[in-house]
Amino acid sequence: MQAEDMESSMESPNLEFEYGDTDSLAAELSELYSYTEEPEFALNRDYFEEDFRSHARGRRWTELTLEEQRSYVMRLLDALEVTDRDKRLKVARAILYLAQGVFDECDTEVDVLHWSRHNVFLLYDMGIFTALLELLSMEIDNNQACSSAVRKPAISLADSTELRVLLSIMYLMVETIRGQTEDDRPEWRTAREAFKNELGSPLYNGEPFALLLFTMVTKFCSMNAPHFPMKKVLLLLWKTILFTLGGFEELQEMKVRGRERLRLPPLTEDSIKVVRAMRAASPPASAMELIEQQQQQKRGRRSRRSAFVDSLEGDSPFTKKQPLVKQDSLDTYNERDPFKNDEEEDPEDADSGIEGEVDPLDRDVIIQPPPPPPPLRPPTERVNFPKGLPWAPKVREKDIEHFLETSRNKFIGFTLGNDTDTLVGLPRPIHESVKTLKQHKYVSIAEVQIKKEDELQQCPMSLGEEEVAETPTEMLYLGMLPNLSQYVIALLKLLLAAAPTSKAKTDSINILADVLPEEMPITVLQSMKLGIDVNRHKEILVKAISALLLLLLKHFKLNHIYQFEIVSQHLVFANCIPLILKFFNQNIMSYISAKNGICVLDFAHCVVHEMPELTAESLEAGDSNQFCWRNLFSCINLLRILNKLTKWKHSRTMMLVVFKSAPILKRALKVKQAMMQLYVLKLLKIQTKYLGRQWRKSNMKTMSAIYQKVRHRLNDDWAYGNDIDARPWDFQAEECALRESIEKFNSRRYDKNRNGDFAPVDNCLQSVLGQRVELPEDFHYSYEMWLEREVFSQPIQWEGLLQQP
Repeated sequence: MQAEDMESSMESPNLEFEYGDTDSLAAELSELYSYTEEPEFALNRDYFEEDFRSHARGRRWTELTLEEQRSYVMRLLDALEVTDRDKRLKVARAILYLAQGVFDECDTEVDVLHWSRHNVFLLYDMGIFTALLELLSMEIDNNQACSSAVRKPAISLADSTELRVLLSIMYLMVETIRGQTEDDRPEWRTAREAFKNELGSPLYNGEPFALLLFTMVTKFCSMNAPHFPMKKVLLLLWKTILFTLGGFEELQEMKVRGRERLRLPPLTEDSIKVVRAMRAASPPASAMELIEQQQQQKRGRRSRRSAFVDSLEGDSPFTKKQPLVKQDSLDTYNERDPFKNDEEEDPEDADSGIEGEVDPLDRDVIIQPPPPPPPLRPPTERVNFPKGLPWAPKVREKDIEHFLETSRNKFIGFTLGNDTDTLVGLPRPIHESVKTLKQHKYVSIAEVQIKKEDELQQCPMSLGEEEVAETPTEMLYLGMLPNLSQYVIALLKLLLAAAPTSKAKTDSINILADVLPEEMPITVLQSMKLGIDVNRHKEILVKAISALLLLLLKHFKLNHIYQFEIVSQHLVFANCIPLILKFFNQNIMSYISAKNGICVLDFAHCVVHEMPELTAESLEAGDSNQFCWRNLFSCINLLRILNKLTKWKHSRTMMLVVFKSAPILKRALKVKQAMMQLYVLKLLKIQTKYLGRQWRKSNMKTMSAIYQKVRHRLNDDWAYGNDIDARPWDFQAEECALRESIEKFNSRRYDKNRNGDFAPVDNCLQSVLGQRVELPEDFHYSYEMWLEREVFSQPIQWEGLLQQP
């Protein structure tokens, strides 16, 4: 593995990857289908043409007028309501063929996408989505199918046919309507907003559509419905959340509006643009590279020594007078760290571990040597000093308070609590420091929310009720709250089962139910194809889960910090931190450059072009892409989740140290993509003060990269380990305190009986007896029996009322 790591880091080029909400529309649609589902494309077409032939009388779908198309869709909608299950499935397949773009009438993939878009908006306009939702609810509650699947020893594609067809249509509708194009018609834009509001509102059985999909996930993970096609469910859930709540650019806009509403200073930069403008750094050398480099340096020294001896004997071409130069002038930026002291050699570049003695020729003056051996990396990879740091530094109010507390203790001998304005008695340099800190002071939305929540908890009567906006995020949180821990655990179970580092266990959930065919492969070629399909299936699951969790965390954090904290705490308690570290404990370069795809079988290529003959060589070759977009996307998402869980949480940062995450994260720096490197460096930065001086000394290139790429906190001495937080940590105490704050927030905001202690009491006998009481419908039938049983037949000790207690 070390040899592989050395090779990959030497040869890894800069990856031209642009991070976004999703991949291209064509790629996202192709990932909906497994390669084993390919024969079903023709089946959908046949069922459509069989029914359409009697309606259109020889004409094609693309030749019909809009009114004729609407008339035919209405006919399909009526046919969906028949009681015969097989007939309903045929009609659903015909609708799926329309949503797929009537590919048999198209010549190119662009035509397929064009007609798919046209048909999807038509289907939505005719009310197909609501009809599909009713059928989906019936299939979810189909206990016969569930019990049959539980008893089966092996589950295959055939067990989830109806569910897969329904979920495929719904996914195509959500994904197609979600995307905006310049040539969209005005009625399509109106339909998009209407559909977005429908999905985010509690219109489906009193809850948002996403909650129905979350229920499917938990039902699958509890082994009650092992035939559910989890890949399609998760993809649809992710795209529904993305559509209803908004993507990363919408989040940035919402953050700007939120700061304006709270009258906070505007953001100094757009983080999305800053990250996109970053360039990747050269990865730090691995142990094998260092040994190789040191051996090359040793060989170079021997050649210089032999050249010197030869020159003394007069046999060398160097007998001419050579200029004398100092050794330091031969050092390039690659070989000498720009932030290193002259006394302290960087162990990543020094060769003291290989040779014990210093060559006398290297001490002060040497003769100009022959050309050195070729460097490990191209000359363009030298350290370039940045013109300016990419991020504006930030300072929290807490940091200013801590700085002033320390300064007052030192110069005056007492403190003034949270007062950050009084500077009496402090020397002039402290005044300048405070001024600089206040210039870079940053107040986050979360800090304002926490402060307001504390005020509401302290003064519930005087401040009154809080006005909570009914946003899609708020409604989703309200629906998820009762079963939040189940949803989080189910998603992490699926992530664990799909991770490439996980080993198959007998008690683990079967995530391959919607990829395995009924008949297992019998030839080598079929086995290779299925192997690629299974690996691709797992990669898509990781992609959907990582993107879904990140979106939930970001939206809940913006909506209210305590909503974010409860989801984070459930993730931490369900071992999300070690799970993500386990995911990265692999050859990450191999994962990112994996070629688990067969281009000719991807939709819509496979339905438009003639299928070439597949061979073992063509399957092994894969595509010509430099990297796999979905795998790099998944890695960045998981790193961002890990950052969100550990930021400003001392106990969770110590978990990273305890789980020995530093070498795992350092290996991930070999991926030369700026955004991924940034989030790895952030995770390394927060734990450097706990890793010890020796680690920092032997990882100076990593420390320099952190300095250049990660935002600075002006009085954060992350590189020296003198922070007040470098103290013994109590995980349980910190998490319990946080949990208490979360429970108070949920009780105050969502508990219907929260004001029971403050409700006025009616002490008037007449008004109490005069209140109308709602009684059940059958009350008057059993009233006399109840009187006989509970009143007349029970002896009453009236004397007992007169006795003293």
